Amino acid sequence: MANHVVIMAGGIGSRLWPLSTPDVPKQFIDVLGVGRTLIQLTVDRFAPVCAPGNFWVVTGERYAHLVKEQLPNIPEEQILCEPEGRNTAPCIAYASWKIQQKDSEANIVVTPADALVMKTAEFAETIGKALAFTAERDAIVTVGITPTRPETGYGYIHAAEALHGQLVKVSEFKEKPDLDTAIGYLEDGHYFWNAGIFVWNVNTIVQELRAYAPQIAAVMDALSPTFFTEKEQAELRRLFPTCEKISIDYAVMEKSPRIFVIAEDLAWSDLGSWGSIMTHLKTDEDGNAVIGADVRLHGCRDCFVHTAGEKTVVVEGLDGYIVAESKDRLLVCRLSQEQHIKEYSA
Repeated sequence: MANHVVIMAGGIGSRLWPLSTPDVPKQFIDVLGVGRTLIQLTVDRFAPVCAPGNFWVVTGERYAHLVKEQLPNIPEEQILCEPEGRNTAPCIAYASWKIQQKDSEANIVVTPADALVMKTAEFAETIGKALAFTAERDAIVTVGITPTRPETGYGYIHAAEALHGQLVKVSEFKEKPDLDTAIGYLEDGHYFWNAGIFVWNVNTIVQELRAYAPQIAAVMDALSPTFFTEKEQAELRRLFPTCEKISIDYAVMEKSPRIFVIAEDLAWSDLGSWGSIMTHLKTDEDGNAVIGADVRLHGCRDCFVHTAGEKTVVVEGLDGYIVAESKDRLLVCRLSQEQHIKEYSA
């Protein structure tokens, strides 16, 4: 029984404009200034549990060339190109049906391409436990992250019997809460951030999709005779857009009785905002964080400056601002207003 990793890499990361754009979204960018893009870091962290030839990437057609450039070791037939985004349930179904045809006993991890995990050794150990569990049981495991603050931007997983590092039954999934609810979750101690990382045997997820998302399963059954042939992409363009547009959380996770969680403090972040990136960077004595070749700050406090290329950037007198530059685009925005960046850049 081989392990496979499916990387979902179709998002456009609009909250990190101007660095992330529809042409080159954040998963294909060295957001942290470490010499590796987020999708490359994702492959790196799963290397201990998956052979190089068993990685799969589901992405948009327009990003296939970026995947090939950044992950040259992934077989081209395992770069799956959606003709349009239909949310995570059709994405996962497509990858699962294809993997099942190639490896009928595959054990699979599904992960976003654009998150950060700082505790990589603990992460590999956690994923290893989950894979061992699903290899022997008809079960789905979701990875929970021990919350460090009352975060309102993440969904939560509730497990009444929660024990750190142990696999326990999920009680329910919770939508993104308001602040008072999030504070209650943190105090309760049995609620965990939903990282969107899932582990299952291929036969389990196909069975659950057939049970709870029959329309999507029917599309995959119609498409599957063309897998790994020259007809596949044309049929995919015809059939995939007919899939119900729904997340795997709504389609399966909230309905299936087979869901377990393994929760750990993994120093995880979805890097969904400039502020969340800033928390992972070193700051100077005035609370400023900088990524760039030559950034000079004078009289600034609690600012984040992110520049591309070799240009010199001078910033004076700002307090609590993001200054982000990429090619022909420049953002100067208060950190407190970063939730509006998506609107500003539209």
